Amino acid sequence: MVKEQHFNLLSEPWIKVIDAQNNQEITVSLQDVFRNASNYRQLAGDMRSQDLAILRFLLAILTTVYSHVDSKGKEYTWLKRDSTSGCLLLKERADLEDIKEQLLATWKELYEQGHFTSAVGEYLEAYRDRFDMFGETPFYQVPRDVYDSVATKKVATGKGTVAVKQINRLISESNNSPAIFAPRVGTSKNNMMIPELVRWLITYQNFTGVTDKTKVDVKEKYSVSSGWLYGIDPVLVKGDTLFETLLLNLILYPDKETEILQYPVWEFEDIAEYIKLRLEGLPPSNLSELYTVWARIIYIEREKAGFKIFACGLPKIDNANAFIEPMTTWKYDHKEREFKPRTKWIKSIGKSMWRNFGQYVGIEDTEGTAGSEPGIVKWLNHLKNEEILPSGKLLHLQTIGMISDGNATSQSPVAEVCDDLLIRAGVLFDHNEDHAPSCWPVRIEATIQLTQNVGEAFWRFGRNWALLRGLGDGASGFANSVIARYYDRLNKLFRDWLASLRVEQEPDEEIVRWKQILQRQTDMLREELLQSATPQDMCGKKEREGTLSKNIFLLNNQLQRNIRRLLA
Repeated sequence: MVKEQHFNLLSEPWIKVIDAQNNQEITVSLQDVFRNASNYRQLAGDMRSQDLAILRFLLAILTTVYSHVDSKGKEYTWLKRDSTSGCLLLKERADLEDIKEQLLATWKELYEQGHFTSAVGEYLEAYRDRFDMFGETPFYQVPRDVYDSVATKKVATGKGTVAVKQINRLISESNNSPAIFAPRVGTSKNNMMIPELVRWLITYQNFTGVTDKTKVDVKEKYSVSSGWLYGIDPVLVKGDTLFETLLLNLILYPDKETEILQYPVWEFEDIAEYIKLRLEGLPPSNLSELYTVWARIIYIEREKAGFKIFACGLPKIDNANAFIEPMTTWKYDHKEREFKPRTKWIKSIGKSMWRNFGQYVGIEDTEGTAGSEPGIVKWLNHLKNEEILPSGKLLHLQTIGMISDGNATSQSPVAEVCDDLLIRAGVLFDHNEDHAPSCWPVRIEATIQLTQNVGEAFWRFGRNWALLRGLGDGASGFANSVIARYYDRLNKLFRDWLASLRVEQEPDEEIVRWKQILQRQTDMLREELLQSATPQDMCGKKEREGTLSKNIFLLNNQLQRNIRRLLA
């Protein structure tokens, strides 16, 4: 072990951001982030998934602070302090609707001020010791004695360790699974400076795998968590500055009384009580606890050569009907009769966010997603209905996620997905409650379905072309390459069309405009595909005597007719 060292997140720089003045990347402390959030463009960590994990960590702090005090730093009248512990409690006759009204007023005042108040810094200072990486209550870790009291493999054995290169999700390498294209080589894969370690520690608690075998020493068997964010389909809203991003994602609107008081992990006086709570496998009851939820009990030992990290897996949290999570789309499980968060898989990497538009507004479909839009979208809708967000406000929705290898015994990250769409608030929330056939969301979803139907026509064309070439088992793969070219042409064009829509426009006219764009692009794509046809494709083949030869020209004519019919 090395000499005791301190690294406090409040004052030491560790968060990467983009300075809005010069677009340069800088590293700042936790206090700096909140003091100067309006001067930073965005988080700029090592991966976008890391930015998401850190964003939720920052939101946990803000949600906690502004559930305690208003924009002027005054404690809410519906709170009281326990005379013994000094903890904040709800008054017996606290009215939920009145609480919602006061919290919304706080949010509006912060939005108008354009900066966070000194209450954030004061709160952090009150918990300064909990943000020290190597203190008596180390950040996002447990002391050695606590670790040894719960883990099946003790620190003294030297077993149950996780290599730095496994915590670093850019590398994500275990001793058994090397990362061939990692940005570092050799021994440098296990080198990490403390600021980098902090960022990856937060990320790892959200995106782990399940290869580590150390568990909590309990009689009941359980499945180890792969990290909460691995099990959802993340969606958030991005602002023009880091302040706006944080505020737009700051949901100060509890659905029930149990969601009012906030308990991030560092507020647990006894970390053993927190571990006991996680062993129950139940989702957290408040946002701050959810945003800081652990997948692992971690103990970090400082060595001359770096860090020795011990990890003990906690149970997977049941996410069915866990509507406390605001940053996910939902899928209805008809068999279990419950909603579950959607997840991203390798096969969905190429599917752009706009093609899933209906999932973000809760439009009823064949999978029963009606009324299941993400909580963050409901929150934005509420802000628009309260006339806090103007109808013309351009909302920048993003999806950021890490995709696992799909192996139940590893769930190691293999890819990162980042996508976005822009749409005006008035368009997104046009009669959103009843989804009348004439409202914008319904018309947009119908337009997307039409576009995908045209895509299916191209897929069938590609498959028939492949069969013409005698590819047999390879026909579907060839068809997939054709439809990939189709969407590559359309992705930016559709996003631009979507961002151009305004609530005062006539939907029929704008949909005709998109059909014209689609017609031009399909004509060009067909011409490009025909140019790659071989003499054999042109000659074709007869399926039986007395029939015309099926060739690329007949297939093209058939495709053209199908497109014309769909766009009529």
